[in-house]
Amino acid sequence: MPFRDRTEAGQRLSEALLIHKSEEPVVLALPRGGVPVAAEVARALKAPLDLILVRKIGVPQQPELAMGAVVDGADPLVVRNEDVIAMAQVPDSEFNAVCKQELAEIKRRRTRYVGSRAHPKLQGRTVIVVDDGIATGATTRAALRSVRKQKPRRLVLAVPVAPTSSLEDLRAEADEIVCLEKYDSFGAVGFYYSDFRQVLDEEVRSLLAAADAQAPKAAGALQNG
Repeated sequence: MPFRDRTEAGQRLSEALLIHKSEEPVVLALPRGGVPVAAEVARALKAPLDLILVRKIGVPQQPELAMGAVVDGADPLVVRNEDVIAMAQVPDSEFNAVCKQELAEIKRRRTRYVGSRAHPKLQGRTVIVVDDGIATGATTRAALRSVRKQKPRRLVLAVPVAPTSSLEDLRAEADEIVCLEKYDSFGAVGFYYSDFRQVLDEEVRSLLAAADAQAPKAAGALQNG
């Protein structure tokens, strides 16, 4: 396996991202699996760590197959995978119903993970979006588009492993993509980790607390809500 676990993957990814340390970046993790990876990146770059809450909108009869994704926010961003929607013959009413369910889960996670915690401002900053890997790229695309709306100076996507085709599809969504391992024939992200156990809610909260304790708090760098 290329990676022992998410912590090791984050440590290796950090080495490839050290060039951005002087830019005082913000690191955003896709929970839950991306948080242990991003925590190592934030530690190495001495950067604030925050979450970008994205949920895959799965085909009702095949939930692992993404027909879209939705990102948290005052005006939630929805990205549709029209090819999958057409192939699975999913009507708009069914798509919207699943989207509503995923928005409810995002709300639960925001309350559970973040609460009233302050968030780093992204406008004018280098923002590094981190996950433990990419499969179809639907949730990653939604996350990047949501961050782009907040006008970062530079938007970087960083993942340990991904399929070559998904990286090419995402090329226009980020200013830079850092990926340690890419494969033409891919499968699932978990195939590339010896230990790919589920990340629990409490681990996410603990990693965020640890990141808050070590990150520098520059004046005006945080905002509530």
